[in-house]
Amino acid sequence: MEKGDSGQKLHTKMRLWEFPNQYVIEPIEGSSSRSPLSISRKDGTMKLIDGIPECSTLRVPKIMTIFGVIGMLKILAGSYLLVITGRECVGTHMGHPIYKISSMKVFACDQTLNNTPAEQKKTEMEFSRLITVAEKTYGLFFSYDTNLTLSVQRLNELGNESKLLPLWRQAEPRYLWNNYMLEMLIDHKLDPFLLPVVQGSFHHFQAAIGKDIIDITLIARRCTRRNGTRMWRRGADADGYCANFVESEQVMQFNGYTASFVQIRGSMPFQWEQIVDLTYKPKFEILKPDEAPRVMERHFLDLRKKYGSVVAIDLVNTHGGEGRLYEKFSTTAQQVAGDDVRYIHFDFHGTCGHIHFDRLSILYDQISDFLERNGYLLLNEKGEKMKEQLGVVRTNCVDCLDRTNVTQSMIGRNMLEYQLRRLGVFGAEETISSHPNLDDKFKILWADHGDDISIQYSGTPALKGDFTRFGHRTVQGILTDGWNALMRYYLNNFADGTKQDAIDLMQGHYIISVGRDMTPTSQNGGIESIASFPLALGLVLTGFFFATMSLRQVRYDFRHFFLSLMWAGISIGIAAFVRANGRVFCNRPRLHKPRS
Repeated sequence: MEKGDSGQKLHTKMRLWEFPNQYVIEPIEGSSSRSPLSISRKDGTMKLIDGIPECSTLRVPKIMTIFGVIGMLKILAGSYLLVITGRECVGTHMGHPIYKISSMKVFACDQTLNNTPAEQKKTEMEFSRLITVAEKTYGLFFSYDTNLTLSVQRLNELGNESKLLPLWRQAEPRYLWNNYMLEMLIDHKLDPFLLPVVQGSFHHFQAAIGKDIIDITLIARRCTRRNGTRMWRRGADADGYCANFVESEQVMQFNGYTASFVQIRGSMPFQWEQIVDLTYKPKFEILKPDEAPRVMERHFLDLRKKYGSVVAIDLVNTHGGEGRLYEKFSTTAQQVAGDDVRYIHFDFHGTCGHIHFDRLSILYDQISDFLERNGYLLLNEKGEKMKEQLGVVRTNCVDCLDRTNVTQSMIGRNMLEYQLRRLGVFGAEETISSHPNLDDKFKILWADHGDDISIQYSGTPALKGDFTRFGHRTVQGILTDGWNALMRYYLNNFADGTKQDAIDLMQGHYIISVGRDMTPTSQNGGIESIASFPLALGLVLTGFFFATMSLRQVRYDFRHFFLSLMWAGISIGIAAFVRANGRVFCNRPRLHKPRS
């Protein structure tokens, strides 16, 4: 059995039959167990059946091909089945095909809604709309044969008994995107239908170095513990789990040898936030500063248990709002640092500016001893461990996107060169840059990786991606960064609140119960009941329009001058009111309500 193989096969292709009172999922490829699964459209109850029910000649059921069951979500009266309707093979990992989900579909099991009170029905519909938002989740990957939630080193460490378990039993829960949604299927012991899904990134390429062919794969695994959007999930929670926490694994294969190097990124590990308020750069606020040492200690304890020694690279500025975060991180890190936890600050913008990214070599010199000591995983042709990774580099900036990705790609490049020298592919002074084909593909690999992680967290590709992609800044790249920055502003202020609610619902961070508060904004009273940015913008523009029209009439009647002042004053007053109450005019999460 190959490394990472599961002893139990999954269904790889199925037909979904839509009968009036039930959905029936009929396996047609994959596992030898071919019993169809019946799911009631009334309340979502499920059971295995012997065969497809008889079809009525008057009402022929719809039939759809699906490629996996992501899970089931229970709301109030109804349950909702989420399935994969489109997949794209994006390559192989450890000899197994890897698929990206290209489309999903929700099937409602909510016929009991007909007998529920109107208010509960209304609430159910609001939650169900959030599930349709989740249909568009970006960057979901899966394999029917190997466990994508585990690094190559973790796969290699699995015992023979563990390898015989179903894939979902082998999985690392923190990287299992559909962990919560699988619970109902797990309760019914439906192992052949239980497909682990990872949110992140998967890219690979092959390149020739002389007569040698090397295969490079880069995988991202997004942690679900504090998953969310850029402005609504910052810092750490009370248990030390950080926002935008992503494990990146670079895998190199050559002549039967396999080398793996893991890095991680995550928001600064103490409690802080940056709530949107219509300004371009909202203020940073440090929450519960006295608890920072406890939260950070929990965070690094978790990392040490999972990865070994840790070197934490902090890339934020030392001045302005970022400077306050830097001071808190650096002073608290000194309290929790030890032999196996080391903190390094590197002012990315102060040292590299916007174009001199080659100065990252200064940072590499500071961590090269750590990398040489803690290394990477190396397996020989027989799959035997020659070397293992004993520690991890943790990198952060404010968003853990743009500066972080440039830095991680630099570290990944140096480690790949180190591995190729170890295997005799490179000479002592040979570098990736001396092989243009390999160099170009490696840059694109990390640029695509950074874009995927950024789209999931901020809604746009990464900034500074032109340097990662081409090795230098370009005019087109700078213009693209400007556009992406504006798009981030729009999404953060006017779209991400709803997206955050959808994430919290799908990941089980918000458990629905009858009577739990999800009061519509219009019923809350106060400013929130009337706050509408489109309406306010329309009134402001209307006021300025009438002010302009009145000014044009001044030469005929001087009284229009005062009308113009009145309309302009109304517009300025509304604009000032919106600016002073910016937070309530933004699209805010309603499940876990932020502070006003």
